[in-house]
Amino acid sequence: MCGISGLISRRKVRENGARIKRSIVLQTERGNGLGAGYAAYGIYPQYKELYALHVMAINNSVMEEVSSFLRQHFYLHQVEDIPVQDKVIDDHPVLQRFFVEPAPNGSTASASGANFNEDDFTIEKVMQINVGIEGAYVSSSGKNLGVFKGVGTPEDIYDFFRLDEYEGYAWLAHNRFPTNTPGWWGGAHPFNLLGWSIVHNGEISSYGINKRYLETYGYSCNMKTDSEVVAYLLDWLIRKHGLSIYDSTLVLAPPYWSTTDRIEDEKMRSRQVALKVIYESAMLNGPFAILAGFDEGMFSITDNTKLRPMTVGETEGYNYFSSEIASLYEMEENCENVYTPRAGQPCIVVYEGDESRLEVGSLNS
Repeated sequence: MCGISGLISRRKVRENGARIKRSIVLQTERGNGLGAGYAAYGIYPQYKELYALHVMAINNSVMEEVSSFLRQHFYLHQVEDIPVQDKVIDDHPVLQRFFVEPAPNGSTASASGANFNEDDFTIEKVMQINVGIEGAYVSSSGKNLGVFKGVGTPEDIYDFFRLDEYEGYAWLAHNRFPTNTPGWWGGAHPFNLLGWSIVHNGEISSYGINKRYLETYGYSCNMKTDSEVVAYLLDWLIRKHGLSIYDSTLVLAPPYWSTTDRIEDEKMRSRQVALKVIYESAMLNGPFAILAGFDEGMFSITDNTKLRPMTVGETEGYNYFSSEIASLYEMEENCENVYTPRAGQPCIVVYEGDESRLEVGSLNS
């Protein structure tokens, strides 16, 4: 049932969330009021070199524990409450954001050392908070982006977080209809890790296998919803293993063996077989449509039977994604080149200046 929307300016023109709000509010009936959220890229240009950690905690005491932990491992450039309208949602966690720089030798020292990896360090500390500090969760950990989510309708969450006051060049939105997992603030979408943010419609029936696979490599999955594994798998496949976006989609939603066997190019067929074998435990099973934002762009993918919908549109300098065609026109009434991808077919947009365009993946190319 869940609703999905996405908007991206290929030239990184920033705007507030008014258009993405209209698109996801049109899909209000795809949710049940138990979860909604937004991700926005480019909203913190003044801190674009710093990790922006959005933290939710059950009370001020827990938030103080998080703050103390972060001061031990990061240099904190700015700490502030996330602005909200309490009159929209009065029962909510404590919400703060920390703009930080990794400091592995303590908060008085900056990150250094030839073998030190800031991203790995930040992930490690995010996982330690999520697992080790009861009642606290890091909902957003990338640079120059923020995730705003909670229990409520898409309109409630947008107004609660005052998203009219932010400007970004890429937006994701989600309206949740939780079925097998609870509706709670940490379990709302988008899910984020570093630059990766995902919204998901459907069910990841392979969650148990995916979870055990990720935990082998240090990722902790404890947000009580199956969608969480997708963001972590993208980080593992692309950032850590260096796979392309297209190859990573072949891992997450691999073509059927019968399709692979029909590929005439031997080198291409061998590559797809290798991806299926090497990353078998990273494959996603179940009915799903996924929209992912990342530092270099945005892409969508569905399962190979396409049991959940996805549509894509384009205008000069922009691309739009949604579960429903009508929602594309809420973002741009003159939307052109409206396209419905085939089952398992990725649609990829990257920031490459004025000449960048939507890339539609082919299972045979």
